[in-house]
This record gives sequence, C-alpha cells and structure tokens, in this order.
Amino acid sequence: MDEFDIIVVGGGSAGSAAAGRLSEGGKYSVCLVEAGGRNDNMLIKTPGFMPFILNSSNYKYDTVPQKGLKGRLGYQPRGRGLGGSSAINAMVYIRGNAYDYDNWADLGCTGWAFEDVLPYFKRSEGNERGGDALHGGGGPLNVMDQHYANEGTNAFVEAAAQLQLPRNDDFNGPRQEGFGLYQVTQKAGERWSAARAYVEPAGPNLHVITGALTEKIITENGRAAGVAIRQGSKRRRIKARGAVVLSAGAFGSPQILMLSGIGPAAHLRDHGIDVVKDKAAVGNDLQDHIDYVISYRTKSKTFLGDSMAGNWRMLKAVFEHRMKRTGILTTCIAEGGGFWSSSPDLPAPDIQYHFIPALLEDHGRTKVKGHGFSCHACVLRPESRGTVRLKSTDAASAPLIDPAFLTDDRDIATLRAGVRQMYRILNAPALAEYEGVELNPVDINDDAAIDDMIRSRADTVYHPVGTCRMGADSDSVVDPRLKYRGLEGLYIADASIMPRLVSGNTNAPSIMIGERAADFVRADLQ
Repeated sequence: MDEFDIIVVGGGSAGSAAAGRLSEGGKYSVCLVEAGGRNDNMLIKTPGFMPFILNSSNYKYDTVPQKGLKGRLGYQPRGRGLGGSSAINAMVYIRGNAYDYDNWADLGCTGWAFEDVLPYFKRSEGNERGGDALHGGGGPLNVMDQHYANEGTNAFVEAAAQLQLPRNDDFNGPRQEGFGLYQVTQKAGERWSAARAYVEPAGPNLHVITGALTEKIITENGRAAGVAIRQGSKRRRIKARGAVVLSAGAFGSPQILMLSGIGPAAHLRDHGIDVVKDKAAVGNDLQDHIDYVISYRTKSKTFLGDSMAGNWRMLKAVFEHRMKRTGILTTCIAEGGGFWSSSPDLPAPDIQYHFIPALLEDHGRTKVKGHGFSCHACVLRPESRGTVRLKSTDAASAPLIDPAFLTDDRDIATLRAGVRQMYRILNAPALAEYEGVELNPVDINDDAAIDDMIRSRADTVYHPVGTCRMGADSDSVVDPRLKYRGLEGLYIADASIMPRLVSGNTNAPSIMIGERAADFVRADLQ
C-alpha cells in the first residue's frame, strides 16, 4: 500500500488548487488521484477548439427524464482529466455576486462572507490588468481580456446599451449588473486550466496518478484512512496519514461517498452497501442554472459558421493560432454577456446572459449550416432542488442525476422575464442590422407560448452544485471548515459544498474553495 500525508481525490478546478497549494513548501507528501488523463493536448489548449474536445475529456452525462422539461433528458457535460471542467469550459472568469457569499454566512456558514472569500479569490487570480482592492495580479490562475472578440459580440454589447442597460467592463468589480465582454482564464492565447495553474508547476512532493478511478474512501476507526482505486483491471489501496480531500465535483463527490457507505441509509441498503454513516443530505440539494438559448441565422458571414467561406476562414485561423497563438481561435465561444435584474427589489441580478457569435443548437451537438449568433439566458438563483443517486455499485457507472429543472414555478417565471429581455436586446438596432432570422420563433407576448418553448428547449448551462452541502446544522455534510461531519480526516472541496448556487459561473468559485480547503487542512494537520 502506498502512503502519503494527504490524498486529494479529483484533479478538477478545486482539486487542482487544493493539491497544488498543499504541496507547497515540501512539508507534506500529497497524492492527487484523477480518473481521467493529463489533458495535455492541442484540443484542450486551443480555446476555439472547445466544440471538438475528445470524449475522453468529457463524461457527457445525461439526466433522468425531467418532468419540468416535458420528460426530456438533460445533458450534463463534466470535465474528465486534470483540470476537470476548467479544461473543457468556456473559460469565463466570474466569481458570482458579493451577496451570494454574505448569504452563505447568514445561513450559518461562518467565515464565508464576501470579505472572507475575497482574499482567496485575489490569491488565486493573476489578472493581466494588475491587482487592486478587488483583484489579484500575481496568482497562478491567469485572467485576461479578450483581444479578438467577434464584431458581432461587440454589437451585442452595443445593443444592450441602446436599451439604456449599463456597460460593464469588470463583472467582478464593484458592480455586477451590466453588459460587456467577459474576462477569460487564458494565457498567451491558450486555455489556462486549474491544472496548468496549480498542478503543472508543483514540486516533486505532489504525486499525480491519472487513469485511476476512485472506488471508495477507506474508513478505519472513525477516520478516513485512504482510498481504494482501480486502474484498468488492477486494484490498489493508497493510505492517507493525515487527510483525504474529496474533490470529485457535484456528481462525483456524492457518488464516491455513497459507494463508501456514507449517505442516505435506505438508498445505500437498496444497493447492498454497508452503511458507515447515515447522512441524508449526501446527494440532495442539487442546484443548477436552468438556461434557454435563442439562435438567429444571418446572411452576414461576420459570425462564425459552417460554410465554404467560414471553413476557409477557420482553416487560416488554425495556422495563425499554431504559429502565433492569436486570432479567432482564442475565442472563448461565450464572448460577451451580462447580468440583469428582473425586479428592482432583488439583492443581486437574477439573470445572466452569454452571447455566442455562432449558431448553437442542443449544446452544439446538433450541427447547423450557415452563420449566425446565439444567446443564453439563465436563472442565477433557482429554487428547484434535485438529487444525485447511485445507479450502480460500479464506480465507473454514471450516477442518476436529477436536477428537477423548473419544478418550482418561480424559476420559469424568472426565466420567462429573462427571455423577454433577451429578445429586446437581440432586436435592438445594433444587432437588428444583421437581419437575423430566428431558428425557433415564439410569440414573446404570450406567456403560455414562451413557457411551452422554454420547457421544450431549456437545459443546463453547466453549473451543478450543492450535493454535499456546507452548513452549521448537524444535517449538513460538511462544516464551515469543509470537514465531513461524523468522520475524522475527511474534507470535501468542490462546488458540491455550496449551500446556495452563486450568481454566475462556478469555475472561479470552485478554485477559491480549493484554495480555502488547503488552508483548513494545513492548519488542522499542524
């Protein structure tokens, strides 16, 4: 049996940050266990190749049939390999709203108010604009402005301004509301995943094992003592002298806990799993951003698209990017967007927009000929709650994912308002001049028609959280220091611990959680 001071399970956004930080200084031997590969290839590193990333880097989960989506299956892409979802995402750097973290503190998560988490955001961030009161300039996660955004994306920002909606060049600044171009996690024209930021620069005391499926956490005498892993047909055990940090994500972390006998007792017994700890909250409280996409086809070839001219343009862009790391292949796809409040009484914006300078249908899985643009609207703080449950006792089997989208009527009312506002923006003069033809038209004055279209087409925008909820109450899965309640030496560090979904993309917050976990573990081991 191999033995280390600390084992980190999962090399995604939070796991990479936690493992990299815990290995600093050489005091602790750290083992990072990752089910996927190293993700060290051109498709991952080239931002504009995001639609062509291989299946080996994406779990491509499906949900169970969604009652709120007319029984449709939802699509749940999740990153596989070092960097996790930061290796396949749209690279948008958003922290959420200060209100989100203050609300966590109000819910009992002491030490998680915005003033508490801001230093960790700053510590992780290497913003090329430089550091200031709200930003870090020297952190490992490189953050930069886009230099080759599509002119149609700039037209989207102008269209919002024509409706008297404020411009915003820093969504992580003093004010979140407004429209502009997103900053991205890139460096010198390449994707800058959490693995590139934290794992690749790490010293020799970080031991990385890839292609290793974690089957369960080993418990001995009320303590997490290690993990059992499988590599191909070979099984082995790795011992942790000090701590196990579970960072397998909102789907993977509850799945591994349940396979280890930690979770809802009746569900575990149904699968013949011996109950180590009965914890009903494991796999509950799943929250995700429900999202609706509008697409317009244009005669203009300003936008990216599938045509002879578009393919020739892309071929030239490939050569440019390989030679100079510049040009349109630095696109993050979701180049522009904004935050909008559906009511003036809200503490923070409740709708986020992502503008795509290309036609997008069914997460890009349905190919659409021609050129055009698309725009997403998502509900930032949904009320619907879902679950993650075991489908099988085989760790390689996907779990049963049920986000329960739009089962709370408040969510569809919010999304309806966001969709109506999106139509206003997309039909403002700056974009109307492209004379786009909508692919899925709907009468925006008819609530029932909008709701029907939403339930027919809406799906995730890839931000699942909450399945290993943090809290001050005894029912929560982890305490505010991310320690599992009821088992010594076990910590959970990823988006699953969020008690409420943040108002924005979840990659930067997940990295912040990994940074915080490293400090908590280090302090407890001293």
